[in-house]
Amino acid sequence: MLTHEQIQSFRTDGYLVVPDVVPKVTRDAVKDEYEGLLDQLCARWHAEGRITTPPDRLESFWDKLQVGYDAGCDWFQPMDISLPGEEITPDTPMHFGPAVFDLLRCEEILDIVQSLIGPEITSNPIQHVRIKPPARTLKGDEIRAHITATDWHQDRGVGHAEADQTDMITVWIAMTDATLENGCLQVIPEAADRMLPHCPRVQTAIADDFIDEAAAVPLPVPAGGVVLFHPLTPHASRVNRTDGFRWSFDLRYNVTGQPTGRAHFPEFIARSAAAPETMLTDWRRWRFMWEDARATLSQEPHIPIHRWQSDAPFCA
Repeated sequence: MLTHEQIQSFRTDGYLVVPDVVPKVTRDAVKDEYEGLLDQLCARWHAEGRITTPPDRLESFWDKLQVGYDAGCDWFQPMDISLPGEEITPDTPMHFGPAVFDLLRCEEILDIVQSLIGPEITSNPIQHVRIKPPARTLKGDEIRAHITATDWHQDRGVGHAEADQTDMITVWIAMTDATLENGCLQVIPEAADRMLPHCPRVQTAIADDFIDEAAAVPLPVPAGGVVLFHPLTPHASRVNRTDGFRWSFDLRYNVTGQPTGRAHFPEFIARSAAAPETMLTDWRRWRFMWEDARATLSQEPHIPIHRWQSDAPFCA
């Protein structure tokens, strides 16, 4: 649980850095799960002739990621824990494994979330893995926020308007150390009380002249630590200027019964004091929920995940 001082700091500034939250055993299980997934991807890419180096000659997880990226192989969507914002097909890949499910239900994370929104907690489907390669290796047309630096935005701005009054917390988890050099988050501290206009640019971003970027505060955090955000707090990520990768997860939780902002994706109850029997504890059920959503959405007209239009006056 958070202390009274930490809660007050969050209420005042709109964010909070908390070190040593996610146990190493939980993070190690996630890493092992992702290494197995990447091995499968590399074996397929090699069999298809898309990468020339046999996977067993690549020394590390990071080497395999870089070789795959350099060859134009998409490892992001197969590793992500959500369906994409673009068109969804019956075979659109995503990752749903037991270790990631345990991360979503991590007791230490839920204790912190409970300190801020109470004990009725839903795992919100606006969630992503973020594995950022060194900027020098990125292709010039790379626009995915989960791969490159993230533009300034408010998390409420990337959901549907139905969730504008939802009590929600973003939990950003550092799987590797997040430093000034490798692209840690940055924030404009304020107790934000309104949604700023956003524009669908390279990414969904706050419109020009609505924030003072000179007021930005960087948020380095060691592996296992988390950064908490109020959904109206402006934040972005810096450029990764190192030779290594930076790995994080971006999770959200909201008060159960309130809109998630992405109703076409599945949510689940992660904690409940009032009705503990409603909590989801089986990762296979979680996987089925996403597989069922994928099958349904692939047969229906596309649902945009953002609300902003490029012809709005503040986007001109």
